[in-house]
Amino acid sequence: MEMTKAKNIFWDVIYDIIGSFFYAMSVYTFAKAANFAPGGLTGIALMLNYLLNLPIGITTMVLNIPLVLISYRIVGRDFLLKTFKSMCFCTIFVDIIFPHFSTYAGSRFMSSLYSGIFLGIGLAFFYMRGSSSGGTDFLTMSIKALRPHLSIGVVTMAIDLVIILLGWPVYGNVDAVLYGLTATILTSLVIDKFMYGMGAGKLLIIITDHGQEIAQRIGDVIGRGSTELKARGSYTKEERDMLFCACSKSQAYMVRRVTQEIDKSAFIMVTETNEVFGEGFLEHTK
Repeated sequence: MEMTKAKNIFWDVIYDIIGSFFYAMSVYTFAKAANFAPGGLTGIALMLNYLLNLPIGITTMVLNIPLVLISYRIVGRDFLLKTFKSMCFCTIFVDIIFPHFSTYAGSRFMSSLYSGIFLGIGLAFFYMRGSSSGGTDFLTMSIKALRPHLSIGVVTMAIDLVIILLGWPVYGNVDAVLYGLTATILTSLVIDKFMYGMGAGKLLIIITDHGQEIAQRIGDVIGRGSTELKARGSYTKEERDMLFCACSKSQAYMVRRVTQEIDKSAFIMVTETNEVFGEGFLEHTK
């Protein structure tokens, strides 16, 4: 058990370092240099850096404090601790390491493309270990917990749009808004493509001998249960547990990972779902 825990911590740190590297490259090398702000608290920190020359990483962490206090009971202690660790790495890379390197001096449009791509890759590394870079992720998850039928993508885009629009008066030109939108949209696409593909959702079918234990872990990870059935192999005639788990793209990787941690021989099928209705997803309208 201790070895497994140490191994998980080791890989958490490795993913944090890689994710923070791409995050800092996106924010410092491209977005800051091109004078535009993507969505999230990072965008607000970039605008404050532009106006007041405040350090981006530290400012982002300070802005996270009220959101942490608001969402503590909703997102859970483990997620907060992991996210705090990721934010510390991001702060070190953005405020200490990357200022020693030159920034991109090309066109602002290309900066927005590169910023979106690298931010998407960085966030994907955080998400794959059940962490995040903080910011509006706390707010999004809190809203999702209170209004489970709302789409995470819609909630996130609405919050980001308000922040991106602030770039117009701050930077003094509408191009800042357009480049911020470009980077943010590209970030979402890269996260989807990097981790799972472009489907609207995922359906995982899991065949295992540890159905109850895996179902419990899935519930702990995504906050929603799975459907369990008994299945019998047509060739072996042996009975096994079959779990059906419909979830978002950002949750599918975690479900697969916890399943393999419990049962390395589990048979897992991951399929695309175009639409999923019910609690935690879209409400079906007649």
